[in-house]
Amino acid sequence: MYKLTAGFAAAVLHHRRTKCRFAVPVLLALFCVACLPLVHAQVRIPNSAFTSVTEFQETLDAGMRLEQNRKWAEALTHYEDALQQFPERSEIEQRLSVSRTHYDLVRRYTDSSYVQSLNSLSERESLDLYNELLLKIYTHYVTNPDWKNLVRRGTNNLDIALTDQLFIDRHLPYAAPERIRACRQELHRFLDWRTLQTRQESCDAVGEAAQLAHQRLGLHPTIAVMEYACGAVSSLDNYSAYLTPAQLDDVYSQIEGNFVGLGIELKASKGHLLIVNVLEGSPAHRGGIQPGDQIVEVDGQSTRDISTDKAADMLKGREGTVVDLGVVGSDQQGRSLRLERKRVEVPSVEGVKMLDAQAGIAYMQLTSFQKTTSRDVDAVLWRLHRQGMQSLIIDVRGNPGGLLTAAVEVADKFVQDGTIVSTRGRSPREDYDYKAHQVGTWRVPLVVLVDGDSASASEIFAAAIYDHRRGTIVGQQSYGKGSVQGIFPFNLSRSGIRLTTAKFYTPTGRPISERGVTPHVAVHLQEKSSVDGTVIPDNEKQPDPVIEAAIKAARRVAKL
Repeated sequence: MYKLTAGFAAAVLHHRRTKCRFAVPVLLALFCVACLPLVHAQVRIPNSAFTSVTEFQETLDAGMRLEQNRKWAEALTHYEDALQQFPERSEIEQRLSVSRTHYDLVRRYTDSSYVQSLNSLSERESLDLYNELLLKIYTHYVTNPDWKNLVRRGTNNLDIALTDQLFIDRHLPYAAPERIRACRQELHRFLDWRTLQTRQESCDAVGEAAQLAHQRLGLHPTIAVMEYACGAVSSLDNYSAYLTPAQLDDVYSQIEGNFVGLGIELKASKGHLLIVNVLEGSPAHRGGIQPGDQIVEVDGQSTRDISTDKAADMLKGREGTVVDLGVVGSDQQGRSLRLERKRVEVPSVEGVKMLDAQAGIAYMQLTSFQKTTSRDVDAVLWRLHRQGMQSLIIDVRGNPGGLLTAAVEVADKFVQDGTIVSTRGRSPREDYDYKAHQVGTWRVPLVVLVDGDSASASEIFAAAIYDHRRGTIVGQQSYGKGSVQGIFPFNLSRSGIRLTTAKFYTPTGRPISERGVTPHVAVHLQEKSSVDGTVIPDNEKQPDPVIEAAIKAARRVAKL
């Protein structure tokens, strides 16, 4: 089992995820003041309150329009941003939950590996898989499972699926809407009176619910059972998830540090695919694709006409196969490209250089923590040492995490002794204190750069440097993801699940969850993206104030 501290970005599509995971609210009243008694008329309502209410309603309306157009990736991004602005509004969390379920459903059904897996499972096999899923949760999950809640969340998942047009078109093209509505209501009533106290009772209830949907709608029981399976695991926390065969392969590829593809990182932008990053030496890089370009066609299909996940899935394929792309550059000039998919090595150490050769200030960026990271950092350290390194800036901004052991190994290079990180779980097997080893410790002064996207493994590393007073932390508060996940493949299928198995704590015993790492030197940043969300070309970027602050910190350390 691999122990991860965060989900890696997908091989070709990276989508932001928030600390919240996710119902159909109807806002009857947002602000009631007219009905107050006249005796309270002397209480003045600040103008800002009215502005806030209007802004909230506009934000909610914009999200609902995205939902009506079934733009689930865009809706997720919208609600995630809205939650930052209106953290107390439960309506946003509800819409985020619904959008998340639709988004995950679309991702599964545009994933050919999931569809093939689904078609190969009998009703009995799907129930056996569900049983295996519950067993893994019971054995490995960080807290005791609530069996009834797991089944209830599965019912919610199936309920939302029965409102999704993609799901209906595929499985229930001739079912009358009123029959679907009646079945949804009956499924919820069916569970209300059940007392589910064991894993077997939960499996029996799901089997009966699947039969009910089959009798009322003609829905194949396997389809219903799999919605219960996906709903159960995704309800556990923000990081536990069902992994399709292709997603499971992606995780293993990213752990190993390579995958077959084009070598690009994408995000949704106005119905197209915006290229955020291009790996050096990849097919995309050799084809002249740059950050800021947009993919507007994939094999002749406009990315406006298909979901972003389907378009991203179309970019994947076997090694040696080709894909035709329509690309629009930042200069708005279009071009056509034919690229061959190849195995791409994903570096976890980038941007190695001497920022100030005279002062000996060196720099490296860690983009993730994978199997090769420790070895790559060793090679870079010796190279920088030969170039006269006197202090080192390690940049983990935007680093979403990766392997727990890789983060420990990198921290161990700079921490002489003591605890690097401690993990604590429900199972005693998850309780472990990772210790530093004196042999091979580098004593070079450190500056570590963090931001709000530095998560989990990055925070393990930064917190170890912080608690051991081994360096200066510069930037913004880190994300605050303090849990460990394990990857568990199924015996009955090529798919698997990602489960939270433990929480981790800094060397001084501080939890990271919801807190993050606070920098010694805080640097306030303005947005670097343009208004429409496109990436500003490198030659237009302004100096990096975090790097500038880091250089100042490195120079101060050098004088000590």
